[in-house]
Amino acid sequence: MHMITKDSIENLKTHLDIVDIISQFIELKKTGANFKACCPFHGEKTASFIVSPTKQIFHCFGCGIGGDSIKFVMEYEKLSYPEALEKLASMVNIQLEYDNENSKKQDLSIIVKINNYFQKLLTYNQTALKYLQNRGISSSSIEKFAIGYASNSKDTINFLKQNYLNLADAQEFGIINTSKNGFYARFTQRIMFPIYTINGTLVGFGGRTITGHDAKYINSPQTKFFNKSKLFYGYNLAKDEIYKKKQIIVTEGYLDVIMLHQAGFCNAVATLGTALTQEHLPLLRRGNVSVIIAYDGDKAGLNAAYRACLLLSGARNNFEGGVVIFEDGQDPADMVQNKKIEQLNKILNNAKPFVLFVIDFIISQYDLSNPQHKQKILTKLNEYLKTLAPILQSEYSKIIAAKLNINQQLIQIQKTTKQTKQNTQSLHLNITELELIKTILEKPKFLDIVLNVIDKNMLNTHTAEFDMLLKDTKNPLLRGLLLNEDIKTYKNEKQLKSALKMILINFYTKKIESLKYSKEDDKLKKIKKIQKQIFSLKRDKTWKW
Repeated sequence: MHMITKDSIENLKTHLDIVDIISQFIELKKTGANFKACCPFHGEKTASFIVSPTKQIFHCFGCGIGGDSIKFVMEYEKLSYPEALEKLASMVNIQLEYDNENSKKQDLSIIVKINNYFQKLLTYNQTALKYLQNRGISSSSIEKFAIGYASNSKDTINFLKQNYLNLADAQEFGIINTSKNGFYARFTQRIMFPIYTINGTLVGFGGRTITGHDAKYINSPQTKFFNKSKLFYGYNLAKDEIYKKKQIIVTEGYLDVIMLHQAGFCNAVATLGTALTQEHLPLLRRGNVSVIIAYDGDKAGLNAAYRACLLLSGARNNFEGGVVIFEDGQDPADMVQNKKIEQLNKILNNAKPFVLFVIDFIISQYDLSNPQHKQKILTKLNEYLKTLAPILQSEYSKIIAAKLNINQQLIQIQKTTKQTKQNTQSLHLNITELELIKTILEKPKFLDIVLNVIDKNMLNTHTAEFDMLLKDTKNPLLRGLLLNEDIKTYKNEKQLKSALKMILINFYTKKIESLKYSKEDDKLKKIKKIQKQIFSLKRDKTWKW
């Protein structure tokens, strides 16, 4: 068994950004200095999963799970520690080192070598080159997108063997597979489109037949590196332009992306032969951009656009953007090839808002002149409106009423109340005590000052947490406290001493209450003495530190 070296692990850790890593698995929303999501490890409706970019940790206030990027990937992907390290290394394009280098290093480079081989084959295959040329793809685009060609199965297997590449690694990347007759290549006689992660790591392929295979396009199979529901074709090349323009164009095909880039629309990407899913949203959320869905006008394209709009327009996601549908059997690639760049630009700049597209799509499925059909439309639209933000519900109810020629009162708007405070786990939460504990966690130099004044028995509520502070600083409860943005920290000694004073006053006040009901002979004397201490604290004259 090959062990990853300690230095290699430390090097990987320096390249990990926890927000960047976790957002590739679940959708994160920025809240103050941190990011928030519904916990992926237990069912919940109210987000209690917090990610801290400054502390590079995550914590769920619901189930208590937490840790760093490695811990998250281990739990989410159900991987061992070494497997999680290798997964992360592939995500951030870092080469791990092993205590025995004989074979392990090749598993991350084999897919790159096979892609170089496919690119070389393309230069010799006139049929494939002619197809690309006929589709209007330039030689510079072929180079930019690293397009290649896979010939027959025997050639691919021979290339792997002749270059002493590990066939098991090739199978792990989905390049080859096995049958009762031995190994065979998954991609044959296809133009090859390499697919990369956001960080530019090659993880899979899409292949387009040029010899009439039953499946026009096929993708790499699901592997620990490749998940087509979480990737966009071309995102690694488009991301800078996406963030610059604050807009992403999502198309249906590889050729659409290539041709749009060729025409200057370098913020275009494509789903990988699958509909837009919840798993795509973290990538779409990056950079706070608007989303343009650019799909074909056939039945499949319209249905896919409808499902995408339902996903993007809901109150939980509430993306900005809209839909562009290409009519008359055309697609973006066709328009670029036919030099309709200005028309294409105009179309993309006049996308129909997601909500309006959904409304029109639902209406188009029925006969408006039929009262029963109109009722079905109203029922569906009322259900859809409930998924939207309150303002959108109000505004689009007017549009629906006009389109259906009905009284607006028939449109049901769901009244919602915004939750303005986080749920508290205890009615007796003592913010001052928690602020004190969090301050010491972040500024250990204040601990001596605190211990000179109080001990854990003087706290009203959080004696257990204070005890952890002294004995077990890695406890999950304290990690959760560190990520709770509602709990502030004290900036200086003055604020710290003010908090200590409050704790002492509370402690002495409770002591007086307990003395009142005691049977001690000198309780009045003790009460007066404590009252004097409280008075001194409040006046801040005689209390010495």
